[in-house]
Parts: sequence; structure tokens; C-alpha cells
Amino acid sequence: MSGTTGRSARPVRLGPRAVAALVLISAIGVVAFGWPLLAGADSGLAHAQDAPWLFAALLPLLVGVVVAMIADAGLDAKAVAMLGVLAAVGAALRPLGAGTAGLEPMFFLMVLSGRVLGPGFGFVLGSVTMFASALLTGGVGPWMPFQMLSMGWFTMGAGLLPAPDRLRGRAELLMLAAYGAVAAFAYGTVMNLYGWTIVPGLGSGISFHPGDPLGDNLVRFLAYCAATSAGWDLGRAVLTVVLTLTVGAALLKALRRATRRAAFEAQVTFDVPAE
Repeated sequence: MSGTTGRSARPVRLGPRAVAALVLISAIGVVAFGWPLLAGADSGLAHAQDAPWLFAALLPLLVGVVVAMIADAGLDAKAVAMLGVLAAVGAALRPLGAGTAGLEPMFFLMVLSGRVLGPGFGFVLGSVTMFASALLTGGVGPWMPFQMLSMGWFTMGAGLLPAPDRLRGRAELLMLAAYGAVAAFAYGTVMNLYGWTIVPGLGSGISFHPGDPLGDNLVRFLAYCAATSAGWDLGRAVLTVVLTLTVGAALLKALRRATRRAAFEAQVTFDVPAE
């Protein structure tokens, strides 16, 4: 028996079932984040009530993505073990900077992991890492499933960047750094959308007004982001860029070596002995 050897590491392939699961979970996430913008002033609903339902839907769908990737791409226990190790490292990194001007080193690890392992693996990794981090830091609350979704999208986006098999070296690091900077602001903006609709505004110009026209509320939302979180998001973006450009090459090499040794998607062949 022999396996495929000497090939370069590739992101984990997405099959049709994994794509369907990711589309479904993302659609649910968009609805979960955005429905307050379309709800009437007298709806009486809040994210605190819908969070348990979102979490209940999120967990089986994450399992579904993993099962679909196992079925479509031939992943085995080594892939699941790598998921656990990276999630544990990411969860341990988060408390190192959380609460200090948005300096969160776990984001750069998620960018590089998503790049090497692909969008499906990346989405699951981002979500599981945030879940483990919440358990580790005591940050369990109605915001947790929204953080899991946001981090899943953040990591999945890195796996969707172009030329994963060809682009290497400085050009790849610059692309990942640019993505990390933009996605760091996007993560903060998406999470602001959750918090803005449940926390009383700081003034009439940036408050969420349930039932108001969508355009009016979006203008207030942009003002809210600029007033409350732009500095925090900037710190996250800068740290992600700095870490990506300074230690990204070494970490990418280590992740790709681990992927090759785990032999993701390696085709096993059987040699028939000559008579």
C-alpha cells in the first residue's frame, strides 16, 4: 500500500454538501443579525431572546459542515485533531490582548489557518475557537453565537482568497495582511450591528430607532461605529497586519507542513505484488 507523497499542501476541498451547509448557516446568520432593522417598533423582540435559538441552530449546522467535509473530501481523525489543536491555541491567544485597545492576536492565527485549510475548515475553526474562548474566559452570554458566526465568516473569508496553490512569498503575506486589516473592521462592524440594536444609544444621532426607515437607521449605525468602535477596530487591524508580516511566513510554513503530514485528501493506492 502506498500514499500520495511530495505534493504541496492544498486547502481542504469543499464538496456540494459542505457548500450547501455553509450557505444555509450563513443565511441564518444574516437573518439573525439583520432582522431588528426590519422589525416594527412594537415587535417587543430582542437579541437576548433569539440568541438561544441561534445557538441551537448553529451547533448542529457546524457538525453538519464537518460531516459534509469528511464525506466529500475524505478527511479523517487527523483533520479533526488539527481543528481541535488550532481552536485551543486560538482560544488561549484571545485573552492575551482582549480588553486592550482591540489588540487580539487570535485574529492573525485565524487568517493564516483559513488560508491554508480552506473556507469550510476555516468557518468551523473560527466558530469553534470563539466558543472555546468564551468558555475559557467566562464570556458566555447572548452575544456568543453572534461572535461564533462573525469569527466563522472572518476565517472563511481567508480561505476564499485567490490562488491558494500558486501565490507564495511576500505577495501572499501582503494579500493576507490586507485581508486581515479589512476583515478586522468588518468583524467589528458586524458585531456592532448586534450590540447597537439592544444597547440604548448614546444620543439621538446614533441611537437605533425600531421601526424607522432602513436608510435612516443605517446612517445612525455608521455614526455609531465611528463614535464607539473605530479605535478598537483599528488596533485589531494593525496588530493583525504586524503579526502577519513578521511571523506569518513561518506560521504558514508550519501549517502547510502539518497539513501535508496529515495527508488531507491523500489518495491511497494498493500495489499488487508481481507474481
